Amino acid sequence: MLNAKPLVVITGASSGFGAEDAKLFNAAGYPMLLLGRRVEKIKALPLNFDNVLVDAVDVTDQAALAAAIRQAEAQYGPTDLLINNAGVMLLGNVTRQDPKEWQTMLDTNVMGVLNGTQIVLPGMIERQHGTIINMSSIAGFKAFANHAAYVASKFGVHGLSETIRQEVANDNVRISLVAPGAGETELLTHVTDASALKDYEAWKDTMGGLTLDPKYVAQTVKFIYDMPQEVNVREIDLAATRQDS
Repeated sequence: MLNAKPLVVITGASSGFGAEDAKLFNAAGYPMLLLGRRVEKIKALPLNFDNVLVDAVDVTDQAALAAAIRQAEAQYGPTDLLINNAGVMLLGNVTRQDPKEWQTMLDTNVMGVLNGTQIVLPGMIERQHGTIINMSSIAGFKAFANHAAYVASKFGVHGLSETIRQEVANDNVRISLVAPGAGETELLTHVTDASALKDYEAWKDTMGGLTLDPKYVAQTVKFIYDMPQEVNVREIDLAATRQDS
């Protein structure tokens, strides 16, 4: 049986921005497909799981991602909102960072967004309705030391988002982008460069040691989606007030 509200798909839903997105849309009664590699963390979120599907999917695996989305659509109807949230931030100086970390960021942050988009976009074009919100970063238009490959990946998200937006505007499909500044998420937990991490923490201290609360990013995402379909909020950049860069 189809839900009264359309399907929302969120990648990287186990923590940070994705988890806060899940809470907001769940509270609003949307059926959801929540994707992430740590399903135990998703299942521990304070959600009503009556109309929620959870799957352990890596967004770099397009076949697995497509299978999960098609299964959810069979139960809840077509995807009306895709939040491409999954991402990794592995800080490191370009002179010494392992190239495998560059590839991980490019595969997840760029290819993951393209994979999800390609899966849901044809149906949205056919229906002349749908929204894709890509989670980027202020690092998608501004450089930061020790962020070379991460910045490259987020500049890519900015570029692909605007390109696809132009391509599907006449099909009444919305492509939007949210670019947060530094946030209180788990992105830094996988950084292997101790020096880069130390520099980041020192920079964070200049803001009083507190960065952007993910719940405000989620509120921004929902604001974009809640606008009428004929209105596309193309991009919102937001950061903690004390972040001066």
